[in-house]
Amino acid sequence: MLFHVRMDARVPHDLDSETRAEIAASELEYVHRLQREGKWRHLWRVVGERANFSIFDVESNDELHALLSELPMFPYLDIHVTPLATHSSDINAG
Repeated sequence: MLFHVRMDARVPHDLDSETRAEIAASELEYVHRLQREGKWRHLWRVVGERANFSIFDVESNDELHALLSELPMFPYLDIHVTPLATHSSDINAG
């Protein structure tokens, strides 16, 4: 199942720099692992914002929820999920 996910970061300005660095390092490791596994298919930065658009390819809503919930940044993210379906006019759909 494919999902379009928008994530907006809302990291508190008063979060201490050591905690911020630990979260960032853990997040990078986790995101790279999901990309290597093929679950996090695409990742784009939203220009001028602390946000991204991503495409996930997972087995179920529950799997996506579990993966997103495990993001080290999860407590600081506003996340919006849109399930995707094949469009009948897509010449690449098969």
